[in-house]
Amino acid sequence: MTATGRRVRVAAAVVWRDGKLLLTQRPPGGAFALQWEFPGGKIEPGETPAQALSREVLEELGVAATAHEALGVSVHDYAGGPRVEVAFLRCTLDSYDFTPSPAAHAVRWASPAAIPPEMILEADREFLARLKAGA
Repeated sequence: MTATGRRVRVAAAVVWRDGKLLLTQRPPGGAFALQWEFPGGKIEPGETPAQALSREVLEELGVAATAHEALGVSVHDYAGGPRVEVAFLRCTLDSYDFTPSPAAHAVRWASPAAIPPEMILEADREFLARLKAGA
């Protein structure tokens, strides 16, 4: 989708464990290859962000997720790429025993201060900066 296309709505899970955030890495060879991101994905027509988040986390990591309050929204237009609106929701998981799908190349826990901005998707960077600042 080009920058002139419609905005893609995305739900992102903000999962904390022992002061660290859950991140997933995009697979090699695809769009934004090997970039880290908050788990989640596209909100399908008729879905709420919470429903999309629960579905996407189950598909990507093989665990049930419960979405809680919205923590923020980020709007980003990638140069020559998609225009996205990311809804960040606090989320809890039923388990940390992940069975990652091919959509999650790798999974890691990281403290916000230890995440270099250049390793995370551009659309997630502003929200990450707010977490680092303690907002």
